[in-house]
Amino acid sequence: MTSVLVGASILAIIILTSRLKLKAFIALFLVSLFLAFTTLPASTIVGTLKEGFGNTMASIGFLIILGAIIGITLDKTGATLSIAKFILSKTGEKRSAQALGITGFITGIPIFCDSAFIILSGLAKSFSSKSKIAMPFMATVLASSLYSVHCLIPPHPGALAAAGLFEVNIGYLIIIGILFAIPGALSAYFWSKWMTKGDKYPPAKEPEVDPHVLHEKLPSAFLSFLPIVVPLLLITFRSLLILYDKGGQSTISKIFYMPGEPIFALSIGAVLALLLIREKTMDSMNSVFTEAIEKAGPILIVTAAGGMFGMVIKATGTGEAMGELLAGTSIGLVVPFLIALVMKTAQGSSTVAMITTASFVAPMLSMLGLDTEWGKLLSMLSMGAGSMVVSHANDSYFWVVSNFSELDAGTNLKVYSSSTFVMGIVIFACVWITSLVVL
Repeated sequence: MTSVLVGASILAIIILTSRLKLKAFIALFLVSLFLAFTTLPASTIVGTLKEGFGNTMASIGFLIILGAIIGITLDKTGATLSIAKFILSKTGEKRSAQALGITGFITGIPIFCDSAFIILSGLAKSFSSKSKIAMPFMATVLASSLYSVHCLIPPHPGALAAAGLFEVNIGYLIIIGILFAIPGALSAYFWSKWMTKGDKYPPAKEPEVDPHVLHEKLPSAFLSFLPIVVPLLLITFRSLLILYDKGGQSTISKIFYMPGEPIFALSIGAVLALLLIREKTMDSMNSVFTEAIEKAGPILIVTAAGGMFGMVIKATGTGEAMGELLAGTSIGLVVPFLIALVMKTAQGSSTVAMITTASFVAPMLSMLGLDTEWGKLLSMLSMGAGSMVVSHANDSYFWVVSNFSELDAGTNLKVYSSSTFVMGIVIFACVWITSLVVL
């Protein structure tokens, strides 16, 4: 009965937000409240709702606010236009989507997908407006390219924790994971392109540049890139340090550990962005802060509400129950894939899906015939593929993509969510084919 209620809740959110056009926060709150009242003990309902909302706010709240400051500043000063013109001069407008996909793929290797999307979303809008390409397509290209590596390789937490449980070689996993992420990202690219063909979806609007900027020279591409590149490099460097110095005892780790924390890195990016403001007065900066806070506010509450819904589903135990059911099927690589798929779709977090699946599957590796080095690696990739399927209303990343791209939930479900399904299936198919050769 609980599983039926969870499925009905997910369907209700989809209908409320896409068909009835109810505001996402209200839909998530009402459905979360209904599901909690019908499945959880009365004494835990309020605590579960608070925990889900608060944990999500704590994990990405600062990132959203700081990312909004960077994005608004880049737009207002004309820096986003400068970046777009520079990249498009190298790639051509017809290849702007490919350029964005490659940028996202490389950026996503060391950096969490939500942090990177927040930083790069302004670029996606500029590319869309400059090249007149549908915004849902451009947003999905960026989101899926980041997501493809986020779910497959360390140093992302799900893959890193699962690798520890499986005792696999992390270096091999990173190399092989990148290779398998490529067909996944490509499949999402072509799928989203097909889903947005025709004139149904418009390009993004031109950035609202300060009128004074239009009559002045745009900032240089170098200065415009700094607020984006510096945070990404700091986070990347910290991620690499953690891989090779887990205790953080070396001098270089002590120097770069804090600046590489996403919150501090984005703070540095925000300061660099503010340097682009020509009139560095308190009024000018407060104008940027005000608009950034106004933009970040709705995104914060919707994203946190998505986390609340995911926490309620997690508290029902539906994901764990389905995982245990599938764990007894003994059908090779399909087991880790299906368990991760069910866990991801049910509770929203790819990280939780991978860690939980790894704890189920690790003791079964020998029984499944997957206790060799290749078997463990392919099991890891199967879990990663499953943890992509499907990113929808209970995934905070879904709402980050939707809100920072200014897409309604229905469009995001149709284009982005369906792309995560295709991506996960394609990657698992590649894993399965590879297993026929190496196992």
